[in-house]
Amino acid sequence: MSHPERTWGKALTDSLASLRLTIFLLLALAVTSIIGTVIPQGDVPPEYIQSISQNKFKLYQALGFFDMYHSWWFVGLLVLFTVNLVVCSIKRLPHVWRFVSNPAKELDDSLLNGLTCRLNIPLNCARIPHETFSSLLREKFGSVTITESTDSVHLFSERNSTSRLAVYITHLSIIVIFVGSIIGSVYGYKGYVNIAEGDQVSTVQTRSGKTVDLGFAVRCEDFSVSHYPNGAPKEFKSILTVVNNDGASVPGFTRLPIIVNDPLQYKGITFYQSSYGKMGDHRFVLSEPDGSTPRPLTIRSGGSAQLPDGSSINLQDTTQDVSQFQTGLTGPAAQVSVHLPNGGHKSFVVYGANDAMNRMNIPYTSGKLLKYQGGEEFEYTGLQVTKDPGVWVVWIGCILMILGIYGAFLISHRRIWIRITENEVTVAGHTNKNQAAFATVFEQLADTVRRQISEGEKP
Repeated sequence: MSHPERTWGKALTDSLASLRLTIFLLLALAVTSIIGTVIPQGDVPPEYIQSISQNKFKLYQALGFFDMYHSWWFVGLLVLFTVNLVVCSIKRLPHVWRFVSNPAKELDDSLLNGLTCRLNIPLNCARIPHETFSSLLREKFGSVTITESTDSVHLFSERNSTSRLAVYITHLSIIVIFVGSIIGSVYGYKGYVNIAEGDQVSTVQTRSGKTVDLGFAVRCEDFSVSHYPNGAPKEFKSILTVVNNDGASVPGFTRLPIIVNDPLQYKGITFYQSSYGKMGDHRFVLSEPDGSTPRPLTIRSGGSAQLPDGSSINLQDTTQDVSQFQTGLTGPAAQVSVHLPNGGHKSFVVYGANDAMNRMNIPYTSGKLLKYQGGEEFEYTGLQVTKDPGVWVVWIGCILMILGIYGAFLISHRRIWIRITENEVTVAGHTNKNQAAFATVFEQLADTVRRQISEGEKP
């Protein structure tokens, strides 16, 4: 009588353990990971949002493309891949374990016919004692198992049998890495914070907009930037101090320099030097073309504001003395970019002491006259703040993966049998990898066995 539930369960198990599913999932993870390199992750720059249509932006947002590695479908692929590894290991491991723990120690004819390395040496004298060969195998391969039957004696030796389990160590390592990543995603966070020189912060904001209390404060004592001769930034460095809740500096964490790839670590939280810039408020005046009905407009450094017609104006750069860039002009100036309602954008300079040139920008500023009055800026350091309690689990998984890959690809399981009967000595061997090297070892062993037999047959 058939059992449909057993048939269904076996079919599901076979599907989850199939190599085809493994290949499909690996390809799917590889292809979808490309999305994370093409589409910006985390805080999406306004320029990128402006470069794509509104419908495409909504689609990307719904599919989680802006935080792809935490999206439900990418996590689902990882979970399915983990299930595939677990089911595959559970299905195949018992057979491999029996093969390793209970090897075939007697060389019968069925086993002999399946081996490529084999040699029969006829005897011209009485049976040679097995001690003649056991010491040889023990020297070259390790421990020797001797099995005696009515008409023959079997010697068996093997080396690196546990390398058969290396592939399952690799499977386990991947699962451990996934577990570590999940621990980091659930109990950790990644955020960003900007600190002006002399200021301190005790909270950070994560990608999702959540504010996290650090439990202590970090103060930026100093910030500096060095440049190459062409003006490109060479190195930017922050001097940080960790401050307790009572306001006292933490001993050993005072005025510590951090640069890119040399972070500050404290209480499991890592502060990476990520960026730098200027912050401050900049004052503009928006009025009618003749200067009447002036209206103040304040824009933060790198920030934006809304114009009367719905256009968005972004502040790109400022100077408090434009004469160093444009001969004959004086006063402050600001480089701005306006994103027009029709989807286009226009970049231009707004001056503080040149209304004639400002009037040329009226078509892009809602028909109003825009004038820059100046502002105050100071440098800040941008830090990426990361807490990942699963990082040590991931490191353990990486170590296991190295050991597993080393054992699976570089260590071979070698087996040798010697069968002694009244008329002949049979030598046979097998390895699961590197057949050419093993053939050389087998030939050397066979020559030694021949020599010992010849010496034993001498009167």
